[in-house]
Amino acid sequence: MRVVIQRVSSASVTIEGEVKSSIGQGLMILLGIGHDDGAEDIDWLVRKIAGLRIFDDEAGVMNRSVIEVEGECLVVSQFTLMASTKKGNRPSYIGAAGHEQAIQLYEQFCAALSLAIGKSVGTGTFGADMQVSLVNDGPVTIIIDTKNK
Repeated sequence: MRVVIQRVSSASVTIEGEVKSSIGQGLMILLGIGHDDGAEDIDWLVRKIAGLRIFDDEAGVMNRSVIEVEGECLVVSQFTLMASTKKGNRPSYIGAAGHEQAIQLYEQFCAALSLAIGKSVGTGTFGADMQVSLVNDGPVTIIIDTKNK
C-alpha cells in the first residue's frame, strides 16, 4: 500500500456535483493498493498514520498525532499511486490491485483507521470520478509505502 497524506485544515470529496464527505482539521489520505497487499499492510499502515506526529503542539513543534488534536480523516482510493513510470511516458498500472481485491482492502483500511482514531472516517466512492478539494496546512505532505517499512 502506498499513501500520500496531507495535513489539512479542511478537505472534501465531491461526486457528480454533490459533496460525499468533508472534514475540518485532520488528514487527507490518498490510498493506493497493490495486488500483493493484505491485512498486515493495513495494520502496519493504520498504526503508522494514527501515531504520525505532524500536528503542532503548544510550542509550534510537530509533535502531536491526529488522535491528540482530535482531527478527522478523509480517505480516497487512488490506484494511480501504484503507477510505474520505468518505461516510456505512459504509466503502467500492472502493480495495482484488481477491483474486487482493492475495494475489499479499501473498506478494511477505512474501518481499521476509524477504530484507531475513534471516529468515523470520511470516504469517497470507490471507482467513481471524484473531485478532491483541500487546504494543505503547512504545507505538510508525507508519502508512506508499506514495502519500505
